[in-house]
Amino acid sequence: MRTDIQKINESSPWTELTEGFRIQASGNSAEFHTGEWRTNTPVFLADKCKQCLLCAPVCPDCAIPVSEGRRGEFDYDYCKGCGICAKACPFDAIVMKEGIEP
Repeated sequence: MRTDIQKINESSPWTELTEGFRIQASGNSAEFHTGEWRTNTPVFLADKCKQCLLCAPVCPDCAIPVSEGRRGEFDYDYCKGCGICAKACPFDAIVMKEGIEP
């Protein structure tokens, strides 16, 4: 077992990060449509939704917009299709569909 490997965490200085870990500019994630990566797509069934909003905070990509206390349609530009929202929904208002199109 190798013992010379240092673990990288949130307190690691940037000088100790591996080569290839590059951040060209701060706050640039909005420029990349990461939804192109998905292989499964969540489908929002508005008639089953009770607006409990349990889905929105678990989304790792903020792809579930909330406005005035109500959730909106998915932002498929950023949704990676992980399915966490579907597992969090107690009303089965989100179903996962195979493929990238809703």
